[in-house]
Amino acid sequence: MALNFQQRGSALVRRVLLAFFLVASFAMMTVYAREGNDGALHRAQAVISGAVAPLKLVGAAASSGAQTAGDALDDLAANADTLSELRAYNAELVEQYAQMEEYRQENERLRQLVDLKDTYGIEGVGARVIDNPAGAWDQTVTIDKGTDDGVGTGLTVMGTSGVVGQVVAADARTATVRLLTDPKSGAAAIVQSSRAQGVVRGSLEGLLYLEDLEADAEVSEGDVVVTSGLGGSYTRGLVIGTVVKVDAKQGDSSRRAVVSPNESASALEEVLVVFSALGDDGDGADGNGGADAVDDGEGGGAS
Repeated sequence: MALNFQQRGSALVRRVLLAFFLVASFAMMTVYAREGNDGALHRAQAVISGAVAPLKLVGAAASSGAQTAGDALDDLAANADTLSELRAYNAELVEQYAQMEEYRQENERLRQLVDLKDTYGIEGVGARVIDNPAGAWDQTVTIDKGTDDGVGTGLTVMGTSGVVGQVVAADARTATVRLLTDPKSGAAAIVQSSRAQGVVRGSLEGLLYLEDLEADAEVSEGDVVVTSGLGGSYTRGLVIGTVVKVDAKQGDSSRRAVVSPNESASALEEVLVVFSALGDDGDGADGNGGADAVDDGEGGGAS
């Protein structure tokens, strides 16, 4: 009985308190609505709002921080993807530039060969070098033109600035060119200014020597040396190189001059195989045709 009485009393107290709070809330709402901004309830509301404001800021900051962290993670993933794409694009641009530079250089070399062809009135065929020398003792290159293209042994071969060698073997589609720098090479030559004759030979050190000069031959540094056509070994009137050093004075019997080669073997990529040229008239170095061709060749080389 005592327990039931306590439960009924507790329920009655809760009802009374609920009714009291309802009446109090209604009364406060009425007073709040009727009083002005300076009223007691309004002032109490302001005080409570100020007290809980820092808590609101902390909550807002935490929410903002979480959002910023999420955005940063998204940006990091996006930046990684973008960086990967940029690297791939950059690699593609580098490759394209390298290809364009190769095309530009090849076009320049071919233009120089065409200029030589026009200068000397050459009939011939262009070819690519497909194999370089094995060593200093064997200065030969292989080109991608052969007998099917009219290329045969004994023909003169020119680089972008002058004579570089001679065809020594050929099959249907390729040919072997012995360079002037090969120790076994030899080209009858003439000094353009003095008409002094000699033979240009290669060497193991890769230098060209103008040998077999007359003791009183006039040879000086800077003189241009061209093929003489004697013996029919090379087409006449084509530039071999320039004298860069004379070993002995005029009058010495062992005179020899060092001639700068037109191009090194490692730099050869395209060549011109000469079938015929304006100066190749077969009447020797003293003929008028040869002299005229040499003069024309000097003008063409200077241009």
